[in-house]
Amino acid sequence: MESAKAKTKTQNNVLRDEVKDHLMDSTKVSSIIEAMSNSGGFEATNFSYGVDILRRMLNENSCTKFLSFVAATISTGMRGIVRNMIKDNMFNCIVTTCGALDHDIARTYKPYYAGDFRMNDSALLKKRIHRLGNILVPESSYGSVIEKKVQSCLQDLYDSREKREYAAYEIIDFIGSTLDESSFLYWAHKHNVSVIVPGIVDGAVGSQIWLFQQRHNDFKVDIMRDQTKMSDYVYDAMKTGALMIGGGISKHHTLWWNQFRGGLDYAVYITSGSEWDGSLSGALVAEAISWGKVTEKAKQTTIHGEATVLLPFMYAALKENLRTQESAR
Repeated sequence: MESAKAKTKTQNNVLRDEVKDHLMDSTKVSSIIEAMSNSGGFEATNFSYGVDILRRMLNENSCTKFLSFVAATISTGMRGIVRNMIKDNMFNCIVTTCGALDHDIARTYKPYYAGDFRMNDSALLKKRIHRLGNILVPESSYGSVIEKKVQSCLQDLYDSREKREYAAYEIIDFIGSTLDESSFLYWAHKHNVSVIVPGIVDGAVGSQIWLFQQRHNDFKVDIMRDQTKMSDYVYDAMKTGALMIGGGISKHHTLWWNQFRGGLDYAVYITSGSEWDGSLSGALVAEAISWGKVTEKAKQTTIHGEATVLLPFMYAALKENLRTQESAR
């Protein structure tokens, strides 16, 4: 039986961080998020710790930084935050899905609209409107826009260069060079940030590449070179860190490649998934430690929540940190 003395010692070790009320002495986002670290519950502490991890990661020049996200985020206003994070040089490499390319291209030229999760989908079909959650995507803002743009870019590549074989990230970079400043692909091109899309054929852009290849049999996409690019990022890095927004192939590809250097040193994961079904999207980022994809000593946390709610505040706090650093120079 545990002695009274031992019980007291255990209690003292556990009862060390008192829950503190939000005083709201300052309405600065960074101050509010810092106060969350002492608020005790429930996802607030994880969120505050996640922002702190990202601050440390961004402040470390020797760290190669990955940003992974799922496509649906780019259909929303969060596209602007992703764009600004790249514009602010917060990340060195992006890992995402083909749908993110689709939405970025489409929204460069045509609008999407706010809708509702409970709209009548049969009625929307008759109106030629696609629904993505509570985002409405008119047919005229999507397929034909992407087809015209991608086919034009591929033809320009084909006609202007003797080269006939490209890595997917090279095609993506070229497309980004032709878009305007509203596009995250444009800023990735401008700041030499590679956009890696492991499932390049799983979306409209990929389908257009396939269609182009049907008419130009000598045009090839070497997806193994995209893997070599990931290899270069990982093996050349002194340290690595990642902000992963949503799960699936984007999250896994980021984790997968980082295992070959012993794992991520910084890892922040935002998910609305649950871990009880064994899915990768629901898995805590800590689970990746057992695979060697995140280091044992990594600064890491999983934040449960919906990214379009959380990311604006996260970015605002990180931006404040950047301004503080710049003024201190």
